[in-house]
Amino acid sequence: MIRRHEISLRFALMALDSVLALAVLMTVFAVRFGADWVEVVNKALPAPGLFIAEYVLTWVLLLAANGLYRAGARWSIWSEARGVVQATVELAFITLAALFFVRLPDVSRFSILVIFPLQAGVTIVSRAGVRWLFRESTRQGRNLRSVLVVGTGRRAQDFERKLTERWDLGLRVEGFLGPDPAPDVLARPYLGSIEELPALLHERVIDEVAICLPFEERDRVEAIFRLCADEGKTIRIPIELPDQILSVSRVEDLEGTPVLSAVSGPDQVLPLAAKRLFDIVGAAVGLVLLSPLFAVAALGIFMTDGRPVIFRQPRAGMNGRRFRVVKFRTMVREADALRAALRSQNEISGKASFKLTNDPRITRIGRFLRRTSVDELPQLWNVLRGEMSLVGPRPHPFDDVAGYDPWHRRRLSMKPGITGLWQIVGRREPNFDRWVELDLQYIDHWSLWLDLRLILKTIPAMLKAEGR
Repeated sequence: MIRRHEISLRFALMALDSVLALAVLMTVFAVRFGADWVEVVNKALPAPGLFIAEYVLTWVLLLAANGLYRAGARWSIWSEARGVVQATVELAFITLAALFFVRLPDVSRFSILVIFPLQAGVTIVSRAGVRWLFRESTRQGRNLRSVLVVGTGRRAQDFERKLTERWDLGLRVEGFLGPDPAPDVLARPYLGSIEELPALLHERVIDEVAICLPFEERDRVEAIFRLCADEGKTIRIPIELPDQILSVSRVEDLEGTPVLSAVSGPDQVLPLAAKRLFDIVGAAVGLVLLSPLFAVAALGIFMTDGRPVIFRQPRAGMNGRRFRVVKFRTMVREADALRAALRSQNEISGKASFKLTNDPRITRIGRFLRRTSVDELPQLWNVLRGEMSLVGPRPHPFDDVAGYDPWHRRRLSMKPGITGLWQIVGRREPNFDRWVELDLQYIDHWSLWLDLRLILKTIPAMLKAEGR
């Protein structure tokens, strides 16, 4: 199974089942014993907290043992109900055996008769609701990753069909590249020949590339593989012979079809989920604590240079997703129009970035905000929205991205951040290639501990007021 895409549904079901098991216990106890049920349970059970935790954990483990956390394409409410009923019977047996073994006094027959059918019914209804929500979210285009299929033959068509059937994976096929097929053969748009792949990767938001070419075209597969890897795309190669794989990748399964997957950058599901949680908490706390500073900065800009106080600009997010970055305005209003005239004075080597120490477009208060990096702090809002992370490669305008060399584009394979490795060790670096090397070093060695270290080092870097 392509675990990266089913993990969110699996953990959502686990969390829901745990919460509902706890809710069922509390509801049955409250109905049976009334307002004083907590006191009654504390007297009846030697360790009520441990009992409840063991009940919830046992329930989740039994559901897992009955295959109820597999996000199958052929899922139906009836097959799920059978599995839940089987798990309920097993839970009843285990619970009754445990009660008999510890010989608890005053065991409520009402609770025993009600709790297990109620647990089964609530679980069946709630899980059907969660799967329906996930299905509708996918159908409406939320939380989807875009897949480009290279190839138009039988293998490519079969792979597209299986991805379409597996709605729970959150993968949407954008179209096919390859030899021009016969009319009405492809279920998705035909986007052109394979030679158009580099341009298509730059023009469209593409998260993953599925290479579905015959193995007789190994040289071509290798070239496409190298191009996509350089640009930071996740690569899928459906294969019919499991021994014909590249050692740098891993083989996963899609409904019986072995799929060679080469994932660029971090692919650790739980640490990445923890990173997102850290981003949400950090951004929310930062917005609250820094609100007085925001007010002072906004007032300073308004008093010295008028409106607008906030500057918004389209930037390239993860794999080229477009979003509007939010910053305090530090330049004159017509700054973008003046940029072309100043391009010849660029102090950064390469055509993919622009920096000018004594940029005439920067306002007086804007120079102070840039030196202290206060102008970047409103991007906490972008972090809270999920468009950016606290730590990651800096987001660039699209005209800068247009000047990237192919290997530069791999920096887009991770969500952009407010701070990053180059802000700490390469802030005055005049070579754009060196900036990208630092970004790729961060991507290749990412960990939660590295994020925390970079955040802690960002604070003294801001206090030194060396920004520009």
